[in-house]
Amino acid sequence: MPGVFRWKTCSKEGTLVILYGLSANALTEKVSESLLKVQNVRQLTTKIRQEVFQKECFLLDLFTYVITSFDSLERMVTIMKRFYTAESVTEGHPDKLCDLIADSILDACLKEDENSRVACEVLATKGNIIVAGEITSRFEPQVFEIIKKVLESAGYEAEEIHMDALIHKQSPDIAGAVERSRERRAGTVSVQSGLASGAGDQGIMIGYACDETPQLMPMPVVLANRIVRELSASRRSGYITGILPDGKAQVTVEYEDDRPVRLDTVVVSCQHEKEKSLRKLEHEIREKVLRPALRMLPPDEDTKILINPSGRFVCGGLDADTGLTGRKLMVDTYGSLVPHGGGAFSGKDCSKVDRSGAYMARYIAKNMVAAGLASRCQVSLAYAIGVAQPVMVQVDTFGTGKICADDCLAAAIPLVFGLTPSQICDTLHLKRPIYRQSAVFGHFGRKEFPWEKTDKAEQLRDTVL
Repeated sequence: MPGVFRWKTCSKEGTLVILYGLSANALTEKVSESLLKVQNVRQLTTKIRQEVFQKECFLLDLFTYVITSFDSLERMVTIMKRFYTAESVTEGHPDKLCDLIADSILDACLKEDENSRVACEVLATKGNIIVAGEITSRFEPQVFEIIKKVLESAGYEAEEIHMDALIHKQSPDIAGAVERSRERRAGTVSVQSGLASGAGDQGIMIGYACDETPQLMPMPVVLANRIVRELSASRRSGYITGILPDGKAQVTVEYEDDRPVRLDTVVVSCQHEKEKSLRKLEHEIREKVLRPALRMLPPDEDTKILINPSGRFVCGGLDADTGLTGRKLMVDTYGSLVPHGGGAFSGKDCSKVDRSGAYMARYIAKNMVAAGLASRCQVSLAYAIGVAQPVMVQVDTFGTGKICADDCLAAAIPLVFGLTPSQICDTLHLKRPIYRQSAVFGHFGRKEFPWEKTDKAEQLRDTVL
């Protein structure tokens, strides 16, 4: 129900009503046109803002719609504009290079032993790459050979890089908790049960989906990933000459009425050879990278496009920066629109719910939206180390739920999806060597991954109904 408050301004007294998740079009349909005069107003007065927050009226959607009622029955509808930004980086960015190495080591282990336990971290800085962590597997990966292949694939020379590996087996305490869940140790489940194995760590995992793009991903995220993918392809193919592996993109999109309406700002930073003309580079990136990458939401005359805003970008990559696994969490997921549980993905096998739980949360959220149950959906899962079942399952549709309340949707999830680590691994086929390709260009919104399927949408809808 909307909240109703009294307020006074300009010597007129009226009623302030906050309507959650109700568009201006929906509003005009609900109220007689004879009683409403609808006007778009860019912002609320300071006085009204203060009244709203004093009454602890927290927004359940991205936009606030305000109706003010006066003696004349004139009313105003206020739509607040929002801007959201997402970033992505190329495979030659030092942080992503580390993610690629970690996931390549994981894939090498899984290829020979699907039950490998891997928690691999990588540090890269000028002239040095260090691999550290825990690996328990029947297969011993050739770490240095893997590093060389990743470096060469990303566009770097491997000859002058010093490599070191500090690897040991998984802690027996952690291994025991994973192999024998708390439920199994208590004697309440069988070995064959999906409850037999426990979570490899505690943590919170977030999944998200929305209907603003065909990928059911936020528009800024899709565009940022497309830019760096096009930039990388242009370098690899020679379509643009004189560019080097390190690069990043950032996209800001303007939203109105909870929908992306225009492209506000695009930033591209691309490492290049010393002889490369900056003017030519800017022209080529505009025509060969941005034009195809931004077809979903093309720039208009007011869009700000900034290419190498710092000027020359010759010294980059490992010569200029230090890389570390797991340092691009928001790049890997949903940008600034969605919270992050905190756990990184790369270098971890599926017993680590940091990774598998996040994939399952995305799988659930995407099926929720695909089923027409909500326009936006955020699924949160929480686990305790050594315990099979999650300790929390939560849904937030931001007021866009179309059939039932969020707690109803949350209650339906365990009826459709297996949420234990072993069930997640089986459902999403996570014991296969598929992780290197996920390490760059985002983990979500790509149809090649099993957590992007919407095969549970019909069952989920039937369960809710």
